[in-house]
Amino acid sequence: MKKPKWVVEKEQAKRKAAAETVWLFGLHAVRDALLNPAREKLRLVVTKNASDKLADAIAESGITAEVVDSRKFNVPIDPQSVHQGAALEVKPLDWGRLVDRAIGTEDRPQRLVLLDRVTDPHNVGAILRSAEVFGALAVIGTRHHSAPETGALAKTASGALERQPYLRLRNLSDAIVELQQMGYLVLGMDGEAEQTIEQALEGKLDAPVALVLGAEGPGLRQKTKETCDALVRIDFAGGFGSLNVSNAAAVALYASLPH
Repeated sequence: MKKPKWVVEKEQAKRKAAAETVWLFGLHAVRDALLNPAREKLRLVVTKNASDKLADAIAESGITAEVVDSRKFNVPIDPQSVHQGAALEVKPLDWGRLVDRAIGTEDRPQRLVLLDRVTDPHNVGAILRSAEVFGALAVIGTRHHSAPETGALAKTASGALERQPYLRLRNLSDAIVELQQMGYLVLGMDGEAEQTIEQALEGKLDAPVALVLGAEGPGLRQKTKETCDALVRIDFAGGFGSLNVSNAAAVALYASLPH
């Protein structure tokens, strides 16, 4: 028997709503999300042990926790996830427009990290963590072909997801042009580049700088390379010159800062 139209529409709406939520897990990620007033929290599932460890954060958030037996921790996350007895269903954060995030402050220089099709959530999580440590204004990825906000990403970011803006935009080249119009010097990371970051930034450390990194293996797309102001490399010692993209982001950010 065919389902009535209203039933089908209701089921579709329910599936769509479910797809628009994220399950965060792990004590660090859950605690920081609970304490973030900008985060819309929907459901908290914890074991008794995790509830005790998160008691202050739960109280401050105002959410009612569902305390369950550790053997009946039935939440829709990967069974292999190290959840530490805590999982929180939330709405993704809305960090607003690029133009609003690209304005520096007294304690944060104008430094941005752009990611060209970096899809591994662990890499993006680690980059968010480094970006927060080194005071970057935001990390920017693409709406498609980049890691979305997930529990694995949040856990790797170790709380940075709640503090470091992570914007996913439709077109990376358009974002680069927008930043250039705002006065940003946009540097694409390329292991084959002729100049180092330090050489490209000599006498320009006070300028707004955006660093663009590509996925491991493919690197930056040709269109991205052509849109950047210059291509730069990290100056390696010895004959081995290869870093994981998250490590490269951390080194590049540090090298770009005024010292």
